[in-house]
Amino acid sequence: MLTFDRWLTLYGIAPFRRLFIRREGRVLPILMYHSISDDPETGVSSYYRTCTSPGRFAEQMNWLAANGWKGVSLRDGLAWLAEGKGGSDKPVALTFDDGFRDFYTAAVPAMRKVDFRATMYLVTDFVGLRGAPGEFKGRPCLTWDDVRDLHADGFEFGSHTASHPELIRVDRGELLRQLTASRDAIVHHLNEPVTSFAYPYAFPTAYPEFMAHLMDTLRSTGYKNCVTTCIGRARNGSDRFLLPRLPVNQDDDTDLFATKTNGYYDWTGEMQAHFKRIRKLLRAVRGRA
Repeated sequence: MLTFDRWLTLYGIAPFRRLFIRREGRVLPILMYHSISDDPETGVSSYYRTCTSPGRFAEQMNWLAANGWKGVSLRDGLAWLAEGKGGSDKPVALTFDDGFRDFYTAAVPAMRKVDFRATMYLVTDFVGLRGAPGEFKGRPCLTWDDVRDLHADGFEFGSHTASHPELIRVDRGELLRQLTASRDAIVHHLNEPVTSFAYPYAFPTAYPEFMAHLMDTLRSTGYKNCVTTCIGRARNGSDRFLLPRLPVNQDDDTDLFATKTNGYYDWTGEMQAHFKRIRKLLRAVRGRA
């Protein structure tokens, strides 16, 4: 599918960077997935799709392995970013939001074939008990049995809140409850500290007062990092509570997937930030009208 961001990335940004940009230092691509399923997402524009077919996902994992990348959890990726440790010179952190069961049935088999691992961010209210899957957004979710099995095999689990609200729209007491209840549920089932959080919905960088409170709450409740929906790759100097990611979906064929992983899609992060500031300004103008 030929969209503006795809066209400019493939035929403008990527050729320029290949010619004129020198080798970077340690940089960690953090890929953001949601559902690994054949849902065509009819009526959803390419940019906002969150489903990747099992065939496309396997193609992406095989491309990474064939080109020297190593799929790792965020924990291992950040350790490499800080200290160069982790057994690979080209780690890519694979992250999944929401806790859909197709992670277990479709994504994990493809990752195991190339010896990759990943981080899954759970919406804990919808994780199933006693082998019966819960449901979120009309999709079956992982069970705690699934989670324990995957954890034993080296997959990392982080918090994606208890029930997936828009945190900027809830009061401070509910925000605290969402962060602690989800963390406590995972700790209870895995008997391991939970240090990573994924912010649900668009990350509200245009609202500094809320951002400051969110960061303080994350730190005070024991989290060590937070991944966002801001587009880009992480560097050693990146704020660990403002980690950018690269969204991936069904429309990421090998050409576009390669440019994202290699850094040629990072320019969209700046555009994204500008649009957020403009939207905030327009809301303020409308509010005064």
